[in-house]
Amino acid sequence: MIRPLSRISAIFFKELSQLRRDRMTFGMVIMIPLIQLILFGYAINTNIRDIPVAVVDHSQTGLSRILIQMVEATRVVKVTERLTSIEEAETAIKAARVRAAFILPDDLSQRVARSPAANLGTPPSTDEETSRPVAQWIVDGSDTMIAGAIKSLRNMPLAELNRQAPNRSTPTFEVALFFNPEQRTAINIVPGLVGIILTMTMIMFTSAAIVRERERGNMEMLINTPVQPIELMIGKIIPYIFIGLLQTMIILGLGHLLFNVPFGDKIFDLFVGTLLFIGASLSLGLVLSTIAQSQLQATQMTVFVLLPSILLSGFMFPYEGMPVIAQYIAEAFPATHFMRMIRGFVLRDAGLLELHRDVLWMCGFFVLGMIVAAFRFKKRLD
Repeated sequence: MIRPLSRISAIFFKELSQLRRDRMTFGMVIMIPLIQLILFGYAINTNIRDIPVAVVDHSQTGLSRILIQMVEATRVVKVTERLTSIEEAETAIKAARVRAAFILPDDLSQRVARSPAANLGTPPSTDEETSRPVAQWIVDGSDTMIAGAIKSLRNMPLAELNRQAPNRSTPTFEVALFFNPEQRTAINIVPGLVGIILTMTMIMFTSAAIVRERERGNMEMLINTPVQPIELMIGKIIPYIFIGLLQTMIILGLGHLLFNVPFGDKIFDLFVGTLLFIGASLSLGLVLSTIAQSQLQATQMTVFVLLPSILLSGFMFPYEGMPVIAQYIAEAFPATHFMRMIRGFVLRDAGLLELHRDVLWMCGFFVLGMIVAAFRFKKRLD
């Protein structure tokens, strides 16, 4: 009985010693639950606040300014742009600069005066029922949670307006949902799923690329060939580019057949945007591969990157509901930019020019990632 226990204890202390020397694994043991705790407890917030919206004020009166201030006072929305026409507002929504637009008509005062009776305990008359809403919300309906938050403002109590005009009742706002008027969840989920699956597979494939060569004993052969580091990096990622494009076709194709998710008219833009995202994700995986000492470490670092990519990209939780610091962190991940791009291409019929900020960021990330991976590989060869 003593000998088995002594052998087990010897193996136990050997594993502890090996774990202590493997700082990467030990760090992941601590960091992964810590990051999940911070993300779920601090960064993830389903109570959406400060949704960026545009205002188109055709009235330009004191009453319109009061309405805008009251809407902002709810903290649900934040006015980030003031535009002059509905067409400009629709363009801003399509380009994802804002998520909604608050339209105030030029006859705002007359509409408020004709608003339905409220808080009087009596039903409205027929004429009152047919009166028009005092203002309109145009909302990006591709995100159901954002749309739901804006719709909650439809019958918001405008107490200050009632105090200024006690005989007036609380006005109502019309809400027009663009791109997903039926509020089907699949319309929002399927395009985002492309970004999540590509993030998972592309980074996982390439994060072990360099480590695998070392563990198979091929590193010495690569050193003795005339292949340059940047050439090796490019050669490593080309097969996975085709795999990523195939995965995209499968997800969007099945999404269209099973859930009637539209493709949109920007097929070329979708192809280019997906290609850029695949390249950015593969370059990130190559950088991780030059850092990892083993395939286990490469897998651990992939999980380390994958968790915030899923939680902070806007796939599961609205980007606007995150604290500002979490939004800055989210902007560092390719998945965040691709989530805006693919939903713009597929759902809002946006193009590369309208989403140029995310396109330029993706290009820069890809180039920088390839340079860093090639430099680190060359440095390790030396």
